Amino acid sequence: MTASTEQDIPGHSGPSATVEADPRRVGQVRTEYSPAHDGDPDPGEIVWTWVPYEENDGRGKDRPVLVVAREAAGTFLAVQLSSKRHDGDREWVPIGSGPWDRSGRDSWVDVDRVLRLHEKGMRREACALDRMRFNSVVHRLRERYGWR
Repeated sequence: MTASTEQDIPGHSGPSATVEADPRRVGQVRTEYSPAHDGDPDPGEIVWTWVPYEENDGRGKDRPVLVVAREAAGTFLAVQLSSKRHDGDREWVPIGSGPWDRSGRDSWVDVDRVLRLHEKGMRREACALDRMRFNSVVHRLRERYGWR
């Protein structure tokens, strides 16, 4: 992939890059469920963005994330999804399948890793997660980080 191509990937680099956020240092977080099918990221929606690998070495991939909170600075907090099985792992919340995965595979949400997403770093809006599954993810985040 060339540098010019990488710059064209929403969330990959620059001021709108998706980055890992320290969930204990983001300040007060008020989670909310407010999806609005308007093309913008909203809490409760699954959107696609570039997500850096945990090694933070410049590599990563385009993947779905669940937006869980809006920050005062105009950014959003999100958690990544994976179709890799994580049964019984407390760091992963099962959310089942949905339209974010064309193959219809079950998904898990990683509550151990929180991402900061910029509106311009989002590639596309996939869908709103139903409130019950959203609440199960938020409940685990609140337990883990003391969020409201």
